[in-house]
Amino acid sequence: QVQLVESGGGLVQAGGSLRLSCAASGRTFTSYAMGWFRQATGKEREFVAGITWSGDSTYYPDSVKGRFIISRDNAKNTVSLQMNSLKPEDTAVYYCAADYVSTGWKSTDLPRYWFYDYWGQGTQVTVSS
Repeated sequence: QVQLVESGGGLVQAGGSLRLSCAASGRTFTSYAMGWFRQATGKEREFVAGITWSGDSTYYPDSVKGRFIISRDNAKNTVSLQMNSLKPEDTAVYYCAADYVSTGWKSTDLPRYWFYDYWGQGTQVTVSS
């Protein structure tokens, strides 16, 4: 089992920044690629960032590329999401998730939420216009 706890959400004005953190406990953190997803009210879950187990590669959809930065600290078992130039459309509940890196794992699986094994409880981000 892996437990994930997000923090850092809140209310921010458009153009502002927030930094989300996710603390992991349980099994070996480096066995997992990590992702951030979000879900706005009435919308489907959306991938916003992913990072390999080593941290050497990161992935973003076009909607956040250049604004969001994912990073991880394997010594502290944490993954973070720095969000800059926030827009009202970034308003959502943000979830941290862990994807076990087994034989055959591919980085192209990072955006696919059904591949992830563990999820945090989510943290609300609200961007006002």
